[in-house]
Amino acid sequence: MHVPAIPFSNLVAYIPVLATVITSILSVVLARATLRYAESADKSLALAREEFEREWTPELHIKLERLSATDANIVVTNLAKISVLLQLVQWRRLSHGVPSLRWFLNEPLVGGRSWTESVGRRVVASTGQDFQGALAVSVTFYASGRLFRTDWFRFQVEVSHGNIVRLNPVNIAARRVQVLERTADDNIGRELARDVTDGVTEETPATP
Repeated sequence: MHVPAIPFSNLVAYIPVLATVITSILSVVLARATLRYAESADKSLALAREEFEREWTPELHIKLERLSATDANIVVTNLAKISVLLQLVQWRRLSHGVPSLRWFLNEPLVGGRSWTESVGRRVVASTGQDFQGALAVSVTFYASGRLFRTDWFRFQVEVSHGNIVRLNPVNIAARRVQVLERTADDNIGRELARDVTDGVTEETPATP
């Protein structure tokens, strides 16, 4: 069987067409690979950002623990890597509009560490000699030059004849820390004062 010969000039003419087809196919393959790489890079970046925020966004955990009938501790744990400076502790009975107890601090707290202080007398002073109900505790602190406040951590408290009978956590904070002040140093006192009375509808004297 005789196969007709294809002129060399025709073969040369088909080379650009073949090159165009191959280039198009490679372009589609490279484009899909680039899109997959971009999606993978975006996911990796999102995970890295989430990990960074989880480790470096300030986050404190507050705990009240009963030691004896007359003594208790407050334990503030820094759950993040960033160090903070504790400024104000305040707590209130849920039936009251303003904190029944507050005191100022200037205590540094390194990431992953805890700060502890005895608060047995303060518990009784804020509740009275006989009390059964919930206390909410919050801490205001500095981190990265900004003023933050934790949400209110709740504890079920029972005091009888001046003795601490029960002191159990009810739940953890529902929200993360809130920024109270960002840049102006001359607003520090004003922001702390506003933090103490935030959301107050009527004035109630605080127990010393």
